Amino acid sequence: MKSIAVFSIKGGVGKSATAVNLAHAAATTGGRRTLLWDLDSQGAATWLLQREPKPGQKARAALGGEDALPDLVLHTDFPNLDILPADRSLRRLEGDLAQSDKAKQLKKQLKTFTESYDRILIDCPPGLSELADRIFRAADLIVLPIIPSPLSERAATQLRQELERGGTTRPAVLPVWSMVDARRKLHRETVATHPDWPSIPYSTAVEQMAVHRAPVATFQPNSPAARAFARLWAQVEGALLR
Repeated sequence: MKSIAVFSIKGGVGKSATAVNLAHAAATTGGRRTLLWDLDSQGAATWLLQREPKPGQKARAALGGEDALPDLVLHTDFPNLDILPADRSLRRLEGDLAQSDKAKQLKKQLKTFTESYDRILIDCPPGLSELADRIFRAADLIVLPIIPSPLSERAATQLRQELERGGTTRPAVLPVWSMVDARRKLHRETVATHPDWPSIPYSTAVEQMAVHRAPVATFQPNSPAARAFARLWAQVEGALLR
């Protein structure tokens, strides 16, 4: 089992859309038994896959060991793809973590899924935080969506510095150009600074995920965005198998 954290320094960069589309590609194209763990309290990934948390169950309590985390898992409409949904209780999770000295707790909880899944994708809340640090300790790879702008390199640099400060072995980082508009000169010039980074185009198909509440490949399988996410998943798999 390998875990992939989809992380961003700030919101609004297509993080949850990336997580959902990668999870769908892992489960369908890749044929992997896949769990999408929505750790963002906004619950965008959960909503996009048309699921809601079970009544009375709280992700925060399960992360604290009060409930069994696997009991919260829900099946989706797609073969091989399950989701561990987010709920509002996650908004108070940072306070719990600040008072806990169990830095490797999340990594241990991920191991409870080893027999059930081949790939776990984590939709992380944005920002460098205590939860982010725990996720970095647990993940095998970080996928970092970045919008092409003068601040893009700064975001990647901030993450690398944070990982270096950890003092222990940390996962590799795969930066991804997100919401790339080839009509804009700034985007073209910024992407050209790292042409080897994967690129996801700005696309109405991605915006329509909120209408269909489904991954792009299910309603526009031949769109540039769907093909880009498929290529990205192939690169993720390659990075995991190195």
